[in-house]
Amino acid sequence: MAIIPPQRKSISQVKAQLLNPATTSHFQVSVSFQDQRFNRFKQEIGLNLDQGRLNLLCSETTLPGSRFLTSEINNNIPGVRERHVYRRSYDDQINLTFYCDADQYLPIRFFEAWMNFISNTTNRDGDEFGSAEKESHFYRVKFPNAYQKGSLELTKFEKNLDERRKTRTMTYKFVNCFPLAINSMPVSYDSSNLLKCTVGMAYSRYFIEDRPLGVIPRFINALTG
Repeated sequence: MAIIPPQRKSISQVKAQLLNPATTSHFQVSVSFQDQRFNRFKQEIGLNLDQGRLNLLCSETTLPGSRFLTSEINNNIPGVRERHVYRRSYDDQINLTFYCDADQYLPIRFFEAWMNFISNTTNRDGDEFGSAEKESHFYRVKFPNAYQKGSLELTKFEKNLDERRKTRTMTYKFVNCFPLAINSMPVSYDSSNLLKCTVGMAYSRYFIEDRPLGVIPRFINALTG
């Protein structure tokens, strides 16, 4: 059996390998949903969607994870437990936390409109969005291929992004994503804090793309220009 002996490293080697860690505060989220029928929902609630502003308002999220599901075989070899991979399993959802702007509460209105589009909430008189005076309503959920057209990308980069030879961006792209839940947001007369909206996004899987396309490069070019 090979034995790895300790290796002598110079101070310069230690600095080069250990003193350039990645940080958690440099990332960019791009979330959007483009559909002609969805545009009607946005117009009816008076949503003036600024896509770049919505992306910039995302203050917190998590890099997704996955794991292998395995089947176990016990005592096929006496005293040995074998594990064989049969599927890769992804997280159930990813949570996105947004700052709420004081102009129109953009994140809340955007994801409420997306969820109303999915459930197709309708009043008895045909109004698409229920008012406080009308409690009677019904909904008819759309087929998945109608609301799983959203785009969600999460790009991780570092502050020395302009040094392209040393820093590479890493973009997670999510497949078949849609909003699963909007968390409750407490308000009170106590000392004021920033209002945040946390949205749970469901997805089928993700993959990593080293060279992102779409909104992210324009954001990166603005930083490095």
